[in-house]
Amino acid sequence: MKFSIYQASRIGDRKYNQDRVAYAYSDQALLLVLADGMGGHSHGELAAQLAIQTFIKAFEETTQTGISNPSNFLNLVMQNAHNAIIRYTREQKLNGNPGTTCVAAVVVDDQIFWAHAGDSRLYLIREGNVVARTKDHSVVQQWADSGMIETKNMRTHPDRNKITNCLGAEEGMFFVDSSAAQLLQKNDYIILCSDGLWGPLSGQEIASTLNLSPLPLPQVLEQLMDRAIEKEAGHSDNITVVGIHWGKSDEMRITTMPVAMMLDCEQV
Repeated sequence: MKFSIYQASRIGDRKYNQDRVAYAYSDQALLLVLADGMGGHSHGELAAQLAIQTFIKAFEETTQTGISNPSNFLNLVMQNAHNAIIRYTREQKLNGNPGTTCVAAVVVDDQIFWAHAGDSRLYLIREGNVVARTKDHSVVQQWADSGMIETKNMRTHPDRNKITNCLGAEEGMFFVDSSAAQLLQKNDYIILCSDGLWGPLSGQEIASTLNLSPLPLPQVLEQLMDRAIEKEAGHSDNITVVGIHWGKSDEMRITTMPVAMMLDCEQV
């Protein structure tokens, strides 16, 4: 596989950073995963961390067998992460219900599969356009689907943070939403981000910036985060992103053992 990759997080104007992000890859597969601990729930950062750790551990355990069915892998691991959060909450007798959004993607044989719960997003960007993205599990998404509000107003609606699905939710309130496989093409971008990025910036703004900028991927993503903070003018949320550029000109990833990189968001 040939790809460039970068992950980053900003605390924004919050007291704590409850976002978590990581990636891992082997010779056969690539995993991207991002979680946004829910600020309205106590210990949201713990829920997000548990989700990330569950995915990385599961990916590392596939070294010998590989990921033969990426969709099943994503669904099973996200369910396991949800169960781990519930179990930890009970064992530690935590107050409240720790919860987190989560979006994860796996690339195998030039095909990408993804799954999510909540409103952290994945964008598949091709030639400056968003050709696919996750659909938010939120109140405003439901209103947009029913025609009560316009889709363009979702990003700025005062209720956009009301989530209808998350890991750690009470029984019957959690589900995994997964995609069909998409074949990646040379120069595609895959962006996973928390609402701290997609709230201030539209998907098309993100896509156009990636397509037009002459800068390498890390600098472009840092510029997008700078722009999101500037637009929020002192009220920015935690902003976290992991992105890849897929192409023949990128670095060939060769490794005998899985490589895993979890960002320490508490230090950024």
